[in-house]
Amino acid sequence: MSFRMVQTLLAAAAVISLTGCRASSTAPAGAASSSSSAASASASSDQKEYKVLRVGMECAYAPDNWEESTKTDTNIEEENNPGFYAEGYGVQVAKYISDQVGAEMKVVKLSWDGLIEALNNGQIDMIIAGMADTEERKQSVNFSTTYNVKKTQYQIMLKSDSKYANATQLSDFSGASILGQKDTLLDTVIDQIPGVNHVSPVASVPNMIDRLNAGTVDGIVIDENSAQAYLQTYPDLKVVSFEDGKGFELGFTGACVGLRKSDTDLLDKVNAALASLDTETRQKMMDTATAKMPQ
Repeated sequence: MSFRMVQTLLAAAAVISLTGCRASSTAPAGAASSSSSAASASASSDQKEYKVLRVGMECAYAPDNWEESTKTDTNIEEENNPGFYAEGYGVQVAKYISDQVGAEMKVVKLSWDGLIEALNNGQIDMIIAGMADTEERKQSVNFSTTYNVKKTQYQIMLKSDSKYANATQLSDFSGASILGQKDTLLDTVIDQIPGVNHVSPVASVPNMIDRLNAGTVDGIVIDENSAQAYLQTYPDLKVVSFEDGKGFELGFTGACVGLRKSDTDLLDKVNAALASLDTETRQKMMDTATAKMPQ
């Protein structure tokens, strides 16, 4: 075996040790010269060329993401669920980021409570699912800047004829049966309501809507963007919003892209892409997603 061939094999082995089993990224663009220092080689190894980005979402959190059974010009087929397609505001944001990075985007449908584990075990490369950058999640995930249109606010959705329809502050819901989504802040914030009947959470926002329409709960906790979208489908429902100091204390920035702690170069690329996505464009993307939501 020639000396040149040995050098090539050793270089390939080094790349494999750096990138692991992730099929969505390749070796750093440009190999370091033999005269480069160890520090320079280490720095260049962080510069990856991303050819494919696998994005995890639950496909059940409109208007950020939902599932469709018919292919359109804007939705994306779910890689692990052939014949079904992901659509929504977050899907379009993911497409924009992938285009800016120069990568093909793939959607992986996952349960909400499995997203972070799937990210850290390499099954997906990014979480774009309306996930908030809480202090607890920051322990295991890096978060981008926010991609939502405006600051996240939590509201309570109820029937228009509810006895709580004129509530203006959390304390007005004392004694009410309030429901949230399992393993999300939509559930945990309920305990901020004094004297509330905290109903056992369900798996998704559509499940919450079903329970509300069936009359088995008085209200559900929902973020403002989702609330406005669902009101177009269910005009007999309404939301109670709160002035500052009278509503939920959230303790996070907003909906962010989740990435592995080790993917600092990708984080920089994602933040650069989001910085170029102006508020007007975001609002148009949200308006389009809201108009397309399943009825």
